[in-house]
Amino acid sequence: MGAERIKIPFSELDRISDNRKMSFAPTGVSFSTADGKWQRVFDAAERTEKNNIVLWHGKRVLVEGGVYQGLWLETQPMGGDMYSDRCPETAWNNQNMFIDLIRDDGRIPSVIRFEDDGAEVMYSHFQGYCFPYHALNVWYRTGKDMHYLNRLYDCLSRFDSYLWRTRDTDGNGCLESFCVWDTGEDGSTRFFGAPDAWGSDTPPYGQAKLPYESMDIMAYCYDGRVTLSEIAAILGNGEEKKWRDGAEAVRRTLNSYLWREEKGALYDRDCDNNFLDTLIHNNLRVMYHGAYEYDKAMRFVREHLLNPEEFFTPMPLTSIAANDRLFVSDPDNNWSGQPEGLTYQRSLRAFENYRLYDLLPVFGQKLCGALVQNDPVIFTQQFDPYTGKPQAAFCTATGDYGPTILAFLGYTSHLYGVELVRDTAVFSTCPVSGGCEYTLTVGEKAFTVKNNGRKAAVSVDGREIITVPAGTRGVADAGGNLIKTYPAFSGTDA
Repeated sequence: MGAERIKIPFSELDRISDNRKMSFAPTGVSFSTADGKWQRVFDAAERTEKNNIVLWHGKRVLVEGGVYQGLWLETQPMGGDMYSDRCPETAWNNQNMFIDLIRDDGRIPSVIRFEDDGAEVMYSHFQGYCFPYHALNVWYRTGKDMHYLNRLYDCLSRFDSYLWRTRDTDGNGCLESFCVWDTGEDGSTRFFGAPDAWGSDTPPYGQAKLPYESMDIMAYCYDGRVTLSEIAAILGNGEEKKWRDGAEAVRRTLNSYLWREEKGALYDRDCDNNFLDTLIHNNLRVMYHGAYEYDKAMRFVREHLLNPEEFFTPMPLTSIAANDRLFVSDPDNNWSGQPEGLTYQRSLRAFENYRLYDLLPVFGQKLCGALVQNDPVIFTQQFDPYTGKPQAAFCTATGDYGPTILAFLGYTSHLYGVELVRDTAVFSTCPVSGGCEYTLTVGEKAFTVKNNGRKAAVSVDGREIITVPAGTRGVADAGGNLIKTYPAFSGTDA
């Protein structure tokens, strides 16, 4: 086992890093809407996120923002991917730094902080795992470099081995968390005095009934294996089925062993294999990773996520159900009650994984309504669950917290614009009063959606490919050729 926190000088970073000079096609986004509130928040988001691009050791990277001036595993691979529409260079660097710094035993760093003479790298906890899906998407978005793809495959497969070598201590097939920060839930009341960090491969027995049988860690593994299966298919290395079958095995265990039929949700278990009774938003994280079985996910959404007494408070997506005894509404505490910008960022993929397109405008409008309360608009880490007021008290008084910014930009593109997903362009035409226009430019190609609120015209390089009723989604290939359309938002008939 290596050290939990190490300083790596530039000379060593240069030795282990992929320092090839890469060139990327220019990208850009433009958006205008008759919705004045949405436009004000969008313009503020565009201005503010640029401040989170930093130049470090000759590389442009996208930091998390606020007090988080570095790369966190739970945010910045995902953030880099989402920002690749504006700056593919940062997307590339945000993935590669984690690949570069994988430890010899297969452990991926949780945090990379930038210093004047090198980097401080932490291996003391997992810090979430919003990495595999996004790292592969960046491969598609940055020219399909095979050297990068092989390195990513090696990184993910080694981490999978590390998980199963160290995080199934009782051998029952369910992976475990050892500390609070393994899931990135700083300050959460649900951990009952568990240590924040724990870098040892032996769990902290005797503390807070650890280790926990964890829906998060199982979902990490599932997402990683699905991505490995995708990469194996591209590489043609004969391991596609191995990883696909392995992912399904993890999914089956997660949805049987951690599911409580009488409660309609997943729950973690303690070291004695007893359920922890706290109803947590991490169920939505499992949806983000795609690891929830569909029928069970729908039940969680119907009974809990949209329940005003639980997660659907006036400002929804509380971290713990509002009627749970451990719920705390406190601006100085995060992950115990307050809705988090990072949860809104994750919610986009969660809803789309389960075709819950009708929820996108609901939660997008909630986020916009919260952000527009401040003038000028500020992007803080969390919100009051009852008023929606952005809370600057916790960590992010500067108002440039990247996950909240990218969540809003993501909701804009998922409702009114274009998203590049693998080799496709997905366009959305959610009805909007007064209309809107969204253009994504990638190299020589421009994808445009003009939406007057009743119908929308989609064009590629000025060539209209289809006109559809507002509320329709569609998919085109990378060349702009239409593949399919389907109704996605209420009241549409595509």
